[in-house]
Amino acid sequence: MRRLDPKTPSESSVIMTQLVLPQNTNPQGTIFGGVIMSWMDIAAGICAQRHSRTEVVTAAVDTLHFLSPVKISWVVTLKATVNYARTSSCEVGVRIDSENLLTGEQFHTASAYFTMVALGSDKRPTRIPPLKPETAIEKQRYQEAEFRWQERQKLRKQAQD
Repeated sequence: MRRLDPKTPSESSVIMTQLVLPQNTNPQGTIFGGVIMSWMDIAAGICAQRHSRTEVVTAAVDTLHFLSPVKISWVVTLKATVNYARTSSCEVGVRIDSENLLTGEQFHTASAYFTMVALGSDKRPTRIPPLKPETAIEKQRYQEAEFRWQERQKLRKQAQD
């Protein structure tokens, strides 16, 4: 049986950088929303897998709003962090910022919370390590994520009824 010692958010955090290429953009020269969503899902998956050291799947994505356009040749930076962990799932917060390399301007592009579920060798949910927030911001994110988890459970129950 795997040891499930608590892990800090910094042990599994992810920073990814992507260059926006022509194949990532629409006729207006801005990035497709689906590309952003795909990159966010990849960052969340890597983060959750680092935390759990198992395969993971995406179970849900909370509200995603595109806050600013991202243009061709800009750089996109994705930051993913585990905010909360339950028995077999965790919430991963993903934030995207974009940068115009010619001017140095930076923009908050999008943020979302991903619920990731760890899978065992039998492809069924499996236990993951608890999360051990250390900094004040990590503790705040943990508390806020716990509230969101409770709200998700209410919505899930309503959907099943």
